[in-house]
Amino acid sequence: MSTPTQTVATETVAAPPAADPAPLGLAAFALTTFLLSAANAHWMTSATGNAWLGYAIGYGGLAQLLAGMWEFRNRNVFGATAFSTYGGFWIGLGLWVLLVAEHAPPAGMTATAYAAATGKDLGWILLAFAIFNTYMLLWSTQLNTAVFLVFLTLELTEIVLFIGFFSGNANIVKVGGYIGVITALVAWYTSAAGVGAGVTGKPILPVGKPLLTLGGSSS
Repeated sequence: MSTPTQTVATETVAAPPAADPAPLGLAAFALTTFLLSAANAHWMTSATGNAWLGYAIGYGGLAQLLAGMWEFRNRNVFGATAFSTYGGFWIGLGLWVLLVAEHAPPAGMTATAYAAATGKDLGWILLAFAIFNTYMLLWSTQLNTAVFLVFLTLELTEIVLFIGFFSGNANIVKVGGYIGVITALVAWYTSAAGVGAGVTGKPILPVGKPLLTLGGSSS
């Protein structure tokens, strides 16, 4: 006697997409940028000026790096590259301060000479990230005006700061601090727009349209 074969229908259930990680990444970037820029602008005269340091690793670094990984899941190449890179920037900058800038000068070098040398280090670091930011600024024109303004103000911040650190000019660094505060405010606004859209399901704060359309038709 044969036994009837039962066919059990299986249903593939797609995993829900990840929530938009961009507002988190932008908020983490904004807060850490604000703290460091306030110090560069000489606003923290009654504070240590290092309030940004822990948050460079724990928020600006880690949260942005996580946002970048989630952007990979969302197949967002721009967001994944931007957040992961600037997450690495903040973690790297925090480690550089702890391991290099606050390290004792090597034998035969005065504290003043060592401080000047670390300033040149910062110049090279910011120059390198300004180069990266230049092509990200170009591609940000394909997204919206708010994101473009984040990268534009960041580009200006990095350029002014690396000039200030290379020249050892505290006044130029101070100007870079002011521009950095503007960068943070623009990033916070863009983050708030993303959170609002995620909560309500519709745009609340305007972010503008793409400034340019590069390339031809995909058809």
